[in-house]
Amino acid sequence: MKNKNKGSSARKEAAVIIINDEEEFEHGDAGASSTYPEQCSSLRKGGHVLLKNRPCKIVEMSTSAPGKHGHAKVHLIGLDLFTGKKYEDICPAHHNMDVPNVKRLEYQIVSISRDGYLTIMDDKGQLRSDIKVEEDDLGKEIKVKFEKEEDFMVSVISAMDEEKVIAMKAIKQP
Repeated sequence: MKNKNKGSSARKEAAVIIINDEEEFEHGDAGASSTYPEQCSSLRKGGHVLLKNRPCKIVEMSTSAPGKHGHAKVHLIGLDLFTGKKYEDICPAHHNMDVPNVKRLEYQIVSISRDGYLTIMDDKGQLRSDIKVEEDDLGKEIKVKFEKEEDFMVSVISAMDEEKVIAMKAIKQP
């Protein structure tokens, strides 16, 4: 009799954890993906795309006319969301490209540790201390405003398991 589960199976196996030799808990993958496919011709300047496996913001985009036997091609130029490095790619307009799931959240600064990690609070009051302030102009401005005890928010962008503070704004006082 052949094993029906042999080869590439469409279902995912759940992991079973045994604690103290008696309790069992099952947990599986939440199913959330860090990217989703989108047709190359439907991408737009200012949108996001994966170029060379890096999440990028599209800064330039051009489409060439189809040739006699070829297809229209899309030339994409993007800047890495986290490093600012420039990437480019050319793909047929009808092909799919991966687009990163990008989230932008606002946090209030609570403190800055000596080693440069921010303690930030979201709108639900949850604290986190796992984002380091960069040593760039924005990072220096954040440190100066914090030392002056000004109230302000920071915007954190996240994509593909990376996060970075990208902006700040003053909190409007009532």
